[in-house]
Amino acid sequence: MAGLTVLDASVLIASFDSSDAHSRTARASLLDADALAAWALTLARILVGPTRIGKGEKMQAAPSDLGIRSVPPLAGSAPAVAALRAEAGFLTPDSCVLYTAITISADAIATRDCRLRRAAAERGFQTP
Repeated sequence: MAGLTVLDASVLIASFDSSDAHSRTARASLLDADALAAWALTLARILVGPTRIGKGEKMQAAPSDLGIRSVPPLAGSAPAVAALRAEAGFLTPDSCVLYTAITISADAIATRDCRLRRAAAERGFQTP
């Protein structure tokens, strides 16, 4: 069990798309966690594709239906997110995932992104 797990968009998108090559492992990441959380921007990112094809409204409830807690951005978090991005060298959304895991004392980060996975592991997070 992975305890409290912060999800990134790649895992969420794959878990909702059975045709995705990572769908099975993404779903396993969700099932293996005791509790799930995602930063609000991550949840917005997973709505882009469904919104483009007219299914955004239907998809909006899916994360909460799975018990995924939405973590809002914290006031004053911009400098810490920027520092994580500068240090790790990945994109701002991935920095936000890492920052979220740090601030809510998560046990794990579920991602398909190699750089985020490596940065998470270096900081002591499980990476299912």
